[in-house]
Amino acid sequence: MIPRLKLFEELIVPNFEDSRNSSKMNLKIISLIFLVSVAACSAPDKKKEQKSQQQAVNEQRNIDQKKILMFFGNSITAGYGIALEESFPSVIQNWIDSLDYPYQVVNAGLSGETTAGGLNRIDWVLQTVPDVFVLELGANDGLRGLDLEESEKNLIAIVNKVKKVNPVALIFIASMEVPPNLGVDYTSKFRSIFPAAANATEAQLIPFILDGVGGNPELNQDDGIHPTAKGAKVVAKNVWEYLEPHLKK
Repeated sequence: MIPRLKLFEELIVPNFEDSRNSSKMNLKIISLIFLVSVAACSAPDKKKEQKSQQQAVNEQRNIDQKKILMFFGNSITAGYGIALEESFPSVIQNWIDSLDYPYQVVNAGLSGETTAGGLNRIDWVLQTVPDVFVLELGANDGLRGLDLEESEKNLIAIVNKVKKVNPVALIFIASMEVPPNLGVDYTSKFRSIFPAAANATEAQLIPFILDGVGGNPELNQDDGIHPTAKGAKVVAKNVWEYLEPHLKK
């Protein structure tokens, strides 16, 4: 059985409660979802727990001899508001399994994450060394009106850290977009940071991953931002189009 790491999820909405229960621990996807919480446990206990969880991942990897496909992102990756097995990385894991490709998906999504937050936690996540790495961050930077030059630098820095632990890793950067009400200049600049970061790091660029989902009420939850389970399948298809040719045996 592939172990599911029982980590904790940071919430973008304070009153949001994760509906996933422990009966879903046989899901073939490793969830690396974290909650930044005050006094959740003592620092020594947390370090011990993290070390134990990481050992479980590495031991299972040795048994399966599968390559690691890591999705590192925000609530879109984490599957905010839907069951873990309905998140787009889980959908992709199902497709991988059906085609018998030798890859294990690692979902390192964290709701509410910015590029700066991602840069701060990437070293811990990279204790599991990815063979393929999909970076899906930036949307929260845009929605919060953050400095986009810094966002671009953060994306580049994250990719460079991945390259440091695995120089031959195949890396993808997923593009995002922000609402036009943020202004033409800002939205244009935001759109440009993803190809710029991809060019600077020689990463593969995935176009707007919410294409066909963004703005469609039938594929989004009531907040109009996060995909439903049906919408997540469309996101998975958008990513799969660029990812799958590189996964073929």
